[in-house]
Amino acid sequence: MSRNAYLFTSESVSEGHPDKVADRISDTVVDAFLAAEPEARVACETMVTTNRIVLAGEVRASKPGASKAENKARNKDLIASLEPKVRAAIKDIGYEQKGFHWAKAKYACYLHPQSDHIAQGVDAGANKDEGAGDQGIMFGYACDETPALMPATLQYSQDILRRLAEVRHSGECEALEPDAKSQVTLLYEDGKPVQVLKVVVSHQHKKKIDGKAASSKRLDQVIRPFILPLFPEGLITKKTEWLINPTGKFEIGGPDGDAGLTGRKIIVDTYGGAAPHGGGAFSGKDPTKVDRSAAYLCRYLAKNVVAAGLARKCTIQISYAIGVAKPLSFYVDLHGTGEVDPALLEKALPELMDGCTPRAIREKLGLNKPIYARTAAYGHFGRQPDNEGGFSWERTDLVPELQKLA
Repeated sequence: MSRNAYLFTSESVSEGHPDKVADRISDTVVDAFLAAEPEARVACETMVTTNRIVLAGEVRASKPGASKAENKARNKDLIASLEPKVRAAIKDIGYEQKGFHWAKAKYACYLHPQSDHIAQGVDAGANKDEGAGDQGIMFGYACDETPALMPATLQYSQDILRRLAEVRHSGECEALEPDAKSQVTLLYEDGKPVQVLKVVVSHQHKKKIDGKAASSKRLDQVIRPFILPLFPEGLITKKTEWLINPTGKFEIGGPDGDAGLTGRKIIVDTYGGAAPHGGGAFSGKDPTKVDRSAAYLCRYLAKNVVAAGLARKCTIQISYAIGVAKPLSFYVDLHGTGEVDPALLEKALPELMDGCTPRAIREKLGLNKPIYARTAAYGHFGRQPDNEGGFSWERTDLVPELQKLA
């Protein structure tokens, strides 16, 4: 049964959250290898904790025509070049704290060559197309709740922390430190967001705010003016409850306060719980890994379906087997809001993407580029495509073709 009124909540975390620090480092590694070799293979996991950075995983950057010995030396040099890039990423986030400092934290790298057994299934051969880098299921989603065609609860949660990061970096709000979380609860009526009921922000801060001892009340007074303009007119009311640092002080944060690992914020990275998730993380993976590239594809297709006016909501699922190029299944759910038969889209969408093979996805969306570090915080979806090819999966260039199906 459908419900006329309900509450829904999504959360976000800032670029300085320990898990996001790990994601940023892992995607920095991906970008470093793709900048050197567009067909590079990377699966990098990162752990950060008090004054320590640890990298592990598999990499391969094989230059066409080079000997095995030359490629081995090339990979060794690329791995050795990572440390200053990793430290620069941490510095960019803003960590210069006693417990976690971009220049002083101990660094350990355990990256090693990719398994030949994985490579033989993924690499294209004389008689076959390139196979998927792993088995799995991937989902994409879009809805008409916001101009970005994203769930409103997640969009506002991400916007809050992105805005607070902007004023922290600019110096406009000197009280803030990098680690933060947000959460937004909305009242929905007839499937539309009509009121913000609760806003939660827990933000790391300095010991003093404007020369006085920090408190939740003072932090509320400092940051709420930056947050209020982010919400459409009418959503914030007198009934909106604000919970700013509800536990009190939050001075020790980031990797010093809690260890961070790559891939632990997969719901924050996608749709805030409003859509299914296949379970695979994105960061640290090159685009042959369909956990990443096929999830981008599903978002691209779902967004174009909604942008074309064929549905108010769209979920797409696709599945793969390791070493097999063509997907095993392709599913479209329009949640009862569609203007066309979902079966028609299940036939038309793969045709527009040349069968949705891993290579077709990468070529259509231009994924073999160093575009991934910028995705590591504030969501992989609902962003604007940039001039360097990042967030290409947010384009709506399929709309004219899809409107022909109406």
